[in-house]
Amino acid sequence: MATIKDIALDAGVSPATVSRVLNHDPTISVNNSTKLRIFESAEKLEYKKKRNSSPGSPSRLNVAIVDWYNEADLVEDPYYLYLMTAVEKFCMTNNINTFKVAKVEDKYINSVNLKPDGMIAIGKFPLSEVEQLVGITENIVFLDSSPDDSRFDSVIPNIKLGTKIALDYLRSLGHSRIAFVGGEVCGDNAEKALDIRKSTYADYMEKNGLYDPALFFEGERLSYTEGCRLASVMLERGSLPTAVFCANDTVATGVVFTLAANGIKIPEQVSVLGFNNLASAKFTSPPLSTVAIPIETIAELALEVLQGNITHKYNVPKKIQVSAQLKLRKSCAALINK
Repeated sequence: MATIKDIALDAGVSPATVSRVLNHDPTISVNNSTKLRIFESAEKLEYKKKRNSSPGSPSRLNVAIVDWYNEADLVEDPYYLYLMTAVEKFCMTNNINTFKVAKVEDKYINSVNLKPDGMIAIGKFPLSEVEQLVGITENIVFLDSSPDDSRFDSVIPNIKLGTKIALDYLRSLGHSRIAFVGGEVCGDNAEKALDIRKSTYADYMEKNGLYDPALFFEGERLSYTEGCRLASVMLERGSLPTAVFCANDTVATGVVFTLAANGIKIPEQVSVLGFNNLASAKFTSPPLSTVAIPIETIAELALEVLQGNITHKYNVPKKIQVSAQLKLRKSCAALINK
């Protein structure tokens, strides 16, 4: 497992800087590119080396990569950065050439003089942007979204199942006052996307007779800053939940920090559970329990689908859902005096 020192060496910064960035310290003064480099190094160093392409393999493929988030958003929520890193790493170890599709004034442009064999599109693109991508290549595999099941291939995490697993786990620990802390899911186009975690939480709690609107907290973004702010709102309301389910690890990090700063013991008084299992989750205090999305597997499956389309000329769209699993660390505990 990678350490703070390993990440610092790879990113070319000090261990103290790595620690503060991974914990989303708002007082640190480093630019976004440095933060992104640290997040990328943290994720990269967790990967196991994959086999290289075998001798006699077909000529090198050219794959375009396009992402949904802008740089500032990636700093706040590096989930899509980690997906991109996983895709690029898989391509590199399998001798696949990649290049980025640029977005200029709301238009996606093939900025290199190269016709792609296919494209990996990372994020939740509106249909108007999807049509722009089709203009570059029709062989597209979407990661983390499926804009049109009848036309495109996609590989997506089973967010609904992951949310149910999280809530089942918290209930198994004796918790019934389980809060939700999340935010709007927005990309570079500022359009809002449906967050399945939010709707699944509401449905689950209502079905089990546990839903309380006073335990529902939603901000403008899935960010550390909003996690801190919403935790402060939670404290102001007075009656704390015994457990908090957060829409992602970045939000959870903000919740943990703010509750702890106000004398609330994690997990003795309040359990906190995140989502995504980003590399930074293990560096919170206490280390964050979370729902693990298999980012590396999603990236590999996407490239396998893309290669299959190129090699075998498949014309039937495929939608692959990848299961989520709990990654238990130290931020959740059984409720005392159930």
